[in-house]
Amino acid sequence: MPTTETEEHKALRSAVSALGKRHGRTYDREQLWSEAAKLGYLGVNLPEEYGGGGGGISELSIVLEELGAAGCPLLMMVVSPAICGTVIARFGTEAQKQTWLPALADGTRTMAFGITEPDAGSNSHRITTTARRDGTDWLLTGRKVFISGVDLADATLIVGRTEDSRTGRLKPCLFIVPRDAEGFTRRQIDMELQAVEKQFELTLDDVRLPADALVGDEDAGLLQLFAGLNPERIMTAAFAIGMGRYALARAIEYARERTVWNAPIGAHQAIAHPLAQAHIDLELARLMMQKAAYLYDAGDDVGAGEAANMAKYAAGEACVRAVDQSVHTLGGNGLTREFGLASLITAARVARIAPVSREMILNYVSHQTLGLPKSY
Repeated sequence: MPTTETEEHKALRSAVSALGKRHGRTYDREQLWSEAAKLGYLGVNLPEEYGGGGGGISELSIVLEELGAAGCPLLMMVVSPAICGTVIARFGTEAQKQTWLPALADGTRTMAFGITEPDAGSNSHRITTTARRDGTDWLLTGRKVFISGVDLADATLIVGRTEDSRTGRLKPCLFIVPRDAEGFTRRQIDMELQAVEKQFELTLDDVRLPADALVGDEDAGLLQLFAGLNPERIMTAAFAIGMGRYALARAIEYARERTVWNAPIGAHQAIAHPLAQAHIDLELARLMMQKAAYLYDAGDDVGAGEAANMAKYAAGEACVRAVDQSVHTLGGNGLTREFGLASLITAARVARIAPVSREMILNYVSHQTLGLPKSY
């Protein structure tokens, strides 16, 4: 993989940065989403023949990182074009591609992603949402929690399980569930974290779906599932790195200007060194994110799985440290609305928790990379 960005990537980063700075921290989500779509940024990873930019997760991660660094991240980019768009582009039928990909690319339609369940947590093998055949239709029943942006989405890509006729075991499958499907209801979760995109609990009560709601091959569920989860981890890393960069930039600006005892506070090593360390951590996390994106775009799903988990872990940790140090640098001012950093303390924690906790990533690395035995 290249160790430095191409000229095309640099140009994309610069253009998106300019867009983000025009909108800033007080951005209107709908306006920014619409403008990013018109400029081709939302669908930069989707195939050209379906209205996309023909790029990959590498390009899409640049878009999200730079918007985050400008203080206006679009969380639904992690879900709609990255997870759902990628899965449909790789495994969807021609009809599904024609229906969804151009609309996801131009921003006129969005799709949410539903995998997490109340009793399953990070263990996707314990998903209890099930799909059973009823003639040519499917009946989908189950519950999902912490599903982002369902109120904004035209449909939700739901991870369910079907019974293998040969073994009787349940296997994962993906279904497109329209927002107005009968039996498909949502309840907003009251979150302490204030964000534009809300969180929901979903209930599916014998939701009847046509045969063509199934995405891809019924027998290739795991492959299709992880085709979406790896981009999710990469994009979460981009989200976290952008947030960390935004906080760090505010702290650096403050440390240059705030003068105590006849010198800017940034001249003192107790202020300067932690900020420098935060910058280093974010840069290192970005390198791993770029490696993960490169491997994924090259078709190396196994290598991308390892790198994507590592990137998400590194970015989450770097983001939390950067935000914490930035708030600390500003002292009391770091907790005021004027400087807009205090809200990031809670938001940064999300990068450690979702879409998979740092402990589960350490489990993955210890088992898959190091070959150590499982404890569960």
